[in-house]
Amino acid sequence: MRLTLMQFLTLDGVSQGPGAPDEDTSDGFTGGGWFVPYLDDTFLGLVTGWVREADGFLLGRRTYENFARDWPKATDPDDEVARQLNGRPKYVASRTLTGGDWAPTTVLSGDVPARVAELKRRPGRELQIHGSARLAQSLLAAALIDEFRLVVAPVVVGSGRRLFPDGGTPAGLRPIRHEATPGGLMIHVYEPAGPLRTGTYDINDRR
Repeated sequence: MRLTLMQFLTLDGVSQGPGAPDEDTSDGFTGGGWFVPYLDDTFLGLVTGWVREADGFLLGRRTYENFARDWPKATDPDDEVARQLNGRPKYVASRTLTGGDWAPTTVLSGDVPARVAELKRRPGRELQIHGSARLAQSLLAAALIDEFRLVVAPVVVGSGRRLFPDGGTPAGLRPIRHEATPGGLMIHVYEPAGPLRTGTYDINDRR
């Protein structure tokens, strides 16, 4: 399976608490809900298409607990996203959980990157990470992510947990497509492109 990451970001790189003011207030974060004003049918259709490609979902503990609380309440049979999230296998990376009530759930403990690498060797289409920034950082460091789907909202929140924090793993990415939604979201899709490359600009060579 391919490991794909879908992440909502602000212009200043924050990924914390996109869906509601009380979604994630850890470390005193008070800017939650910044993503919601920019949702539109174009974006929801795009997400539905992505989720249809999933044969499993990989989540960090905090994201898993939020999803497991909310998504089972979505019972509309025409809601493709809810049907996929509720029906497909869920894998949660956690040092504290021993199980999960949101079936089918498997807890990944110990060497999580090694466990994820084993999942990737299984046949299938996509194993999708939704949110779960800390987990995504560890898998980026282990060079396990095959595609990055970054959805940027036109807002600056000024503080909060970032997907790419200071001291994170340097990496090169290759853009493979992008689009904008009527509501103002920018979708950038990347694939890994090896290590970070650098250079020096020569003012005498402007090719």
